[in-house]
Amino acid sequence: MKIVVIGGTGLIGSKTVAKLRERGHEAIPAAPSTGVDTITGEGLDAAVAGASIVIDLANSPSFEDAAAMEFFQTSGRNLLAAEKKAGVNHHVALSVVGTAKLQASGYFRAKQAQEELIEASGIPYTIIHSTQFFEFMGAIARGATQDNEVRLSSALIQPIISDDVAEAVADIALGNPVNGMVEIAGPDRAPLDRMVARFLSAAHDPRIVVADPASTYFGVVLDETSLVPAGPARIATTTFDTFLGRGEFRT
Repeated sequence: MKIVVIGGTGLIGSKTVAKLRERGHEAIPAAPSTGVDTITGEGLDAAVAGASIVIDLANSPSFEDAAAMEFFQTSGRNLLAAEKKAGVNHHVALSVVGTAKLQASGYFRAKQAQEELIEASGIPYTIIHSTQFFEFMGAIARGATQDNEVRLSSALIQPIISDDVAEAVADIALGNPVNGMVEIAGPDRAPLDRMVARFLSAAHDPRIVVADPASTYFGVVLDETSLVPAGPARIATTTFDTFLGRGEFRT
């Protein structure tokens, strides 16, 4: 099958393209760098023509409220319109576990708007809600650093490695549309502050992690279960210890 992967040159996209090609499919990485722009529409109709499945992994380059909303609404409308013309059979989008609980953040309001466009499109779809990626532990620490302290919530987190996200995205895309949402997560569940502390320790980073219930995550004060699956989920196999053992630290 021809499968178009929007955002197909990014962290998850490039790995998803590779996994689909390993299975014998014609996986097309679509991004501005390959001549496909979902904001302007450049190259979009041509890229999607003849595709059975479209996987949307694109992300807003800005987390500012208005910019994120503009990105996800414009990109979503243009992409879904192109898919209707092409007769796409399955639209798959990657979103975030807990999106509905994180609506105090403009970014997550934009993700919710994206999901609502998909649901109203009439195209068979599956929305994948993923937990945070192992690879973003360093970015979380950077965003919460004040002087030499990293102030983080003790809300539970159940992160997943990008390889396992790509595997799940490929599997789900090749399955039947569920016309709803599925959740994916890693095997280890722990408080956010403790998991980031483990990451920094493994990276020999001297910053001190402080549990702070008033700290925010993308502008949202978390409750204990904001960042973990709400129901049955596909649980990946790669543990946090395995990830740390690879020594791939970006702090």
